[in-house]
Amino acid sequence: MANSKIASLIPREVLFGNPDKASVELSPDGNRISYLAPVNGVLNIWVGPAADPPTARPVTDDKDRGIRFYVWAYTNDHILYIQDKDGDENWRLYSVDLSTNQTKDLTPIEGVQAQIQQVSHKSPQEIIVGLNDRNPQFHDLYLIDIATGERRLIQRNDGFSRFVTDDDYNIRFAMRMTTDGGSEVLRPTEDDSWELFITILMEDLLTTSPVGFDKTGKLLYMIDSRDRNTAALVTLDLETGKHTLLAEDSQADISGVMVHPTEKTVQAVSFTRERKRWQILDDSIAEDLAALREIATGDIEIISRTLDDRHWIVAYEMDNGPIRYYRYQRAEKETQFLFTNRKALEGLPLAKMHSVTIRSRDGLDLVSYYTLPVVSGDDPQPGAPLPMILLVHGGPWGRDTWGYDPMHQMLANRGYAVLSVNFRGSTGLGKAFINAGNCEWAAKMHDDLVDAVNWAIDKGIADPERVAIMGGSYGGYATLVGMTFTPDLFTCGVDIVGPSNLVTLLESIPPYWQPQIDMFATRVGDHRTEEGRVFLTERSPLTHVERIKRPLLIGQGANDPRVKQAESDQIVTAMQEKNIPVTYVLYSDEGHGFARPENRLSFYAVAEAFLAAHLGGECESIGDSFIDSTIAVPSGVEQIPGLSAVLSHD
Repeated sequence: MANSKIASLIPREVLFGNPDKASVELSPDGNRISYLAPVNGVLNIWVGPAADPPTARPVTDDKDRGIRFYVWAYTNDHILYIQDKDGDENWRLYSVDLSTNQTKDLTPIEGVQAQIQQVSHKSPQEIIVGLNDRNPQFHDLYLIDIATGERRLIQRNDGFSRFVTDDDYNIRFAMRMTTDGGSEVLRPTEDDSWELFITILMEDLLTTSPVGFDKTGKLLYMIDSRDRNTAALVTLDLETGKHTLLAEDSQADISGVMVHPTEKTVQAVSFTRERKRWQILDDSIAEDLAALREIATGDIEIISRTLDDRHWIVAYEMDNGPIRYYRYQRAEKETQFLFTNRKALEGLPLAKMHSVTIRSRDGLDLVSYYTLPVVSGDDPQPGAPLPMILLVHGGPWGRDTWGYDPMHQMLANRGYAVLSVNFRGSTGLGKAFINAGNCEWAAKMHDDLVDAVNWAIDKGIADPERVAIMGGSYGGYATLVGMTFTPDLFTCGVDIVGPSNLVTLLESIPPYWQPQIDMFATRVGDHRTEEGRVFLTERSPLTHVERIKRPLLIGQGANDPRVKQAESDQIVTAMQEKNIPVTYVLYSDEGHGFARPENRLSFYAVAEAFLAAHLGGECESIGDSFIDSTIAVPSGVEQIPGLSAVLSHD
């Protein structure tokens, strides 16, 4: 390929390497700022004066996977973060004492998953943590001293999927699944038993849930879709039983809630159909949001607030640029630009993301997003049909949204159109849309993807002879479905941690997912019955492996607790037995997805070469993308141009 073309490509390192900064937070008292940033290529927590962010210094020393989630404790001198081992999702909880620079493991138990349940300004020294140390299926609640690590059991869990606690660390509700795929909300009684409080039917399960309390603790805030289609925000008076509607949208579920840090009043809510829209409920922040809209373009998110609510961290998300972070002082209505999350993106020719609603064959609206190479400018129509990648989101109970997406940007930069579809079963667009996907894996859910591809072909966006399907988790399953159920539609496929057999998938879920098994039974299929196993087997790509006739690339983490390595192993083996070519990429230190940037870069180098070979797009050479990666290719090295040479050199 000509050097001039190579020079025009945005390097993978810029798109998929570590961000410069992420997860920006203010300490509760507002004196300090924190964020994730690399130390020797590994994400760690940095802390510095809020008034002088450039002087921040790292306060953790992770040398392996990088830290991805942390919160401030209300002592203002401690930061709490979680970390697993090689992607096994057995999270351990750590406390960093900023006054001594010491880090303490608060949950030093092998093979146990810690979940932060509640952090409250009313009890700065202690937090509530869920641990499945007694029974792998259920998380008991412990009160843990963040300085000493001393823990005390406060609630044994003998069958609940989750608890709801308040700022006084009272256990207010417990939730458990019902056999029909719904849920019961129970509250404790004076004799230490539980009584039924609310029943949530199956069709409302994913769109109805308690979310918190007002300052008095007498009003319960709920996301609630009962007696309506979309999830609204309501209050429930726990003394009188009165329901009050606070906010709703006829076309989208509640997607975000702004609550005052101490008064616990709901100040604004967001709804996301094509783009995020904020609805103000408290006039005291109206001027603030108006002022912030004048600062920069993009979708606004208030990502951190001090306890006195005088200072905010505000993020602006773009589709064709990095996230911009500002520190906002409310009293003065003054903003201080801090930094972007990826400086190397600034000024690059990044592509716009277009939103479109595609009609399915049976009349559903599929909110979708597509990206075209920059040569198309802002025009939503290319000059001629392009090779296209259908990029399928995971979950499936999640959704695609507008904004910067590194996969969209890399693929568009290489000359592809990229299409992401909120197929039925996706969240955020009402319960009817979610429930339309029940037991429709490899059926109507896949029909939606096919309909979207046909839309792109009809609009002159996609070349019908060069369409690939790609995705992770459910998106990986959808890729395998595309290769087996509609083998003539897709030129090639890229499956990342996707299940191949729905029976073995459900038989091997993590033990702490077992309390939710009835949700999977009603929404995917019931592997516990003979009829259900027959149904799930028919919907499994492994069953139809002989139909695969186009190139396939599979990526897998060896420690994935959700979609076990066996899911990829078995379809690779089946393809080999039938002499069907497949390339299999495996990482010994990864789980459900590729967390280490070295592994991400190596996999996307392989994927980019694979797509270029079969769709004809441009491609950055693999080069040194395997440095410090644990990449192994057990099968199909010869299927990727240049891969054998790089592996033998390493």
